[in-house]
Amino acid sequence: MGNGLAYLMLAIWPIVCLVLFRTQKLERALVWSILGGYLFLPPLTEFNLPLVPAMDKVSIPNLSVLLIMLFAMTQKVRLWPESRLAQLLVAGLILSAVPTVLTNSDPIIFEVLKDADPIVFMVDMLPGQSVRDLGSVLIAQVLTLVPFLLARQFLSTEEGLHEMLLALMVGTLVYSVPSLIEIRLSPQMNVWIYGFFQHSFEQTMRAGGFRPIVFLPHGLWLALFVCMGLMAAAALARAAAPNDRWRMMLLVGYIAVLLVLCKSLASQMYGLVLVPLILFAPQRWLIRIAALFAFVAVTYPMLRNFQLVPLDAILAQAEAISTERAQSLEYRFNNEEQLLARAAQKPAFGWGGWGRSLIRHPETGQILSIPDGRWIIIFGTFGWLGYLCEFGLLALPLVLMWLYIRKRRDAEISPYVAPLCLILGITMMDMLLNATLTPLTWLTAGAILGYAEKKMPRALRGPKFALGTPIIQGSDPPRGNRTVL
Repeated sequence: MGNGLAYLMLAIWPIVCLVLFRTQKLERALVWSILGGYLFLPPLTEFNLPLVPAMDKVSIPNLSVLLIMLFAMTQKVRLWPESRLAQLLVAGLILSAVPTVLTNSDPIIFEVLKDADPIVFMVDMLPGQSVRDLGSVLIAQVLTLVPFLLARQFLSTEEGLHEMLLALMVGTLVYSVPSLIEIRLSPQMNVWIYGFFQHSFEQTMRAGGFRPIVFLPHGLWLALFVCMGLMAAAALARAAAPNDRWRMMLLVGYIAVLLVLCKSLASQMYGLVLVPLILFAPQRWLIRIAALFAFVAVTYPMLRNFQLVPLDAILAQAEAISTERAQSLEYRFNNEEQLLARAAQKPAFGWGGWGRSLIRHPETGQILSIPDGRWIIIFGTFGWLGYLCEFGLLALPLVLMWLYIRKRRDAEISPYVAPLCLILGITMMDMLLNATLTPLTWLTAGAILGYAEKKMPRALRGPKFALGTPIIQGSDPPRGNRTVL
């Protein structure tokens, strides 16, 4: 899908990454290779090659930076985490594809019986998965984790954490220009540049106007990114020198106005609650709140299964704010109920890919239920194993940071790590509503994990907690380290 420029952009992005690594310091090159691809490459456009996952705006940047850092660097790349629990979750997330594929070899057949005729007509079929599909799924899982594994090593320093926040803010400021154009003229950037519209135009119309989408999958993705940029700007404003703080606060105000114009109620609520906390609350409280968000996100499916989530109360609160939003939320909850019932038929390893976990008409194969939240997608596809590994891996950095501040009450922490924890925590909460897991989420989680591994005392990584092995002093790359090309 897309015009020639769309495929050209995908094809030349490895060269763009190479230029970034040759001209910028390592931390900045890594962040912008991933972030730039996410923001500016065409959505839905991909190269489909046999026996490998589709090469798109996520996998191409991830593969590019992996190859560059493996073969064009003097610094040794250490992809394996120090924490033993992180090692277990990484291995589990990658290898969860094996039992999923092996237990879904049977096709799903849609058939119809014509009146009283005993002959059954096959209308459509979803093929079963075979061993030949296993390699493609495993490669896709590995590529998904590339930002996480690289950020753990190269973005966990003070400078790397600062680069993450700076990139989120600058990326939001750059994206504000096409976003404001779309708010005024309607979402057309992807049509003008790449020749197609990537979603339902109907869903971009809100409150008598438009919400922007630019080159992202949906307007909700863009609103969440703007919210992340707003939180990053607030964190940089708090850490700025007194003479520069007022300038940073002007940027915070500008991005806040943009967030309102994005017309996403959830992201607006995130910003309204969390930005004041970032500006004024103690850093340790930010980490505690982020860990609480992670706990809720990980346990949510269990709470749903045991009917412990107060859906009626949540809908009543949404109704008080907006009838339209309450109806949208009720539709999501109803979909989740149906998809949970479907997932319960294969709870351990899921239904696999190709839409096998979706609710379909038994005769026509038409999709009757659409998943919104990332949690129900991964739960239906890879079952409990995939869900616990993915959400557990995202939550682990926040848990480790919480353990660190709990054990070391007097220890100093970076002014940049706590806001990133809060950004990761609220993203995990949003993943209960939307499939907003992006490479930026993995970058953030990896950077925090690397920072936590450096800070965790030996006692917390020893046999008692089985969280890892001591880090060899002096093993971190020097600041501003560049590749040798």
